[in-house]
Amino acid sequence: MEVVEFDAHRLDLRLKIVVQDPLGYEQAFEIERVWLLVILDVYSRAVLGYHITLAPEYSRYDVIRTIEKTLAPHAKMVFTLPGVGYGSDGGFPSQRFMELSYATWQWFKLDNAKANLAEDTVQALCEFVGCFVNAGATHTPDDRPYIERFFGTLAQGFSARLPGYVGNGPKDLRRALSVTNGDIRLFLSITELEQLMEASMASYNATPHSGLHGHTPLAVVEQSLRGRGAVLNWLPERKRRAMYLMQTPKRTRVRSYLAQGIRPHVTFYQVRYTNAILAASAVWIGKEIRLYYNSQDLRTVRAFLADGTEIGVLKAQGAWGEYPHDLALRRAIMTATGRKRFGRVLEDSFLSDYVEHKRKEAKRSRRAASDMARTLRALADAPTATSTLPPQVQNTSAPAAASEGVVTTQPPQPPAPQRIEPIKLRIGSGYVS
Repeated sequence: MEVVEFDAHRLDLRLKIVVQDPLGYEQAFEIERVWLLVILDVYSRAVLGYHITLAPEYSRYDVIRTIEKTLAPHAKMVFTLPGVGYGSDGGFPSQRFMELSYATWQWFKLDNAKANLAEDTVQALCEFVGCFVNAGATHTPDDRPYIERFFGTLAQGFSARLPGYVGNGPKDLRRALSVTNGDIRLFLSITELEQLMEASMASYNATPHSGLHGHTPLAVVEQSLRGRGAVLNWLPERKRRAMYLMQTPKRTRVRSYLAQGIRPHVTFYQVRYTNAILAASAVWIGKEIRLYYNSQDLRTVRAFLADGTEIGVLKAQGAWGEYPHDLALRRAIMTATGRKRFGRVLEDSFLSDYVEHKRKEAKRSRRAASDMARTLRALADAPTATSTLPPQVQNTSAPAAASEGVVTTQPPQPPAPQRIEPIKLRIGSGYVS
């Protein structure tokens, strides 16, 4: 845990998503290739954590999400594929050794990608984790030889053995051997990929490594912890309970339209947020506050004043506070509505119509199929409780509908009433300025 390396790799696999149409028939659509983000310990060569994203390009939110998943204890996945699992010796360091839960590193090595050197990423590493960042020179992958070799091993032992492998070039023989003759049914689904990737990472950590003189990464970790008494640094307890502080806060001002009877609130990505404390405090009108948020679930944000006083959890008004959605989905919905500021109201049927529109486009575009896959994952995987922000450990188990590689086009419905109107807050005549 002294030096770790980070990098992202676009998997050389053709993938699919399987959905059910309104008549109940299964339809398969090919999606774009996905990104795999990995953090690897240099001393033991062990994979500490990883993250899979369906976006065409990974963002700073994906980098921070990978850091969060690496720091937190690795949650066990529920496998549904036959013969796939952790095995007797496989696993992840924080899963096998509890003392590595929330253990931090001293040096974090990465390349010069824009998402890696974003202000949010650097602040999360330097200020929150408390480590040094080494970006190295541009176009020098040899500065991170261990993570580059790991991706080479992954491509040779995992990707190249699966149908739909595209190879590293048009003349790659392995590409010809994995040809599917256009039969999309042979491609991996997202659920299958997640389970196979989890099992492959766990197996890699339990496989003898030539650079470790024939020892496994997990054996080297155990020897370092139990035999040599390695000195570790851990994330303070207060930061473990406030992982949202890893994100760079969004600064905004409290607004209120008293003439229209609208109480104090803040606007975050074109949606109004408030709670009982903020709505009843006229003294904060016009003052700047900081919002910390989880990009995977924007139903709630956490607000602080400039002096550090916490206002509490603010909830999005209307159906935005009930439907689980991430930042990418909100931006897509805002673009699809084509209205001006504050004119966008999320209705019960809109998400179903949006997914159905993407399903029709998915027949002609892999980008649309990827958008549909991200939407369904955001609706199915987001936490159901809005009282805590953000979740400390992500639920890596597959949804019930997706456990068999099938997801439905109908998003989960909010609690009764079925139709949710925006909440209009008013102030009585007893208001004193």
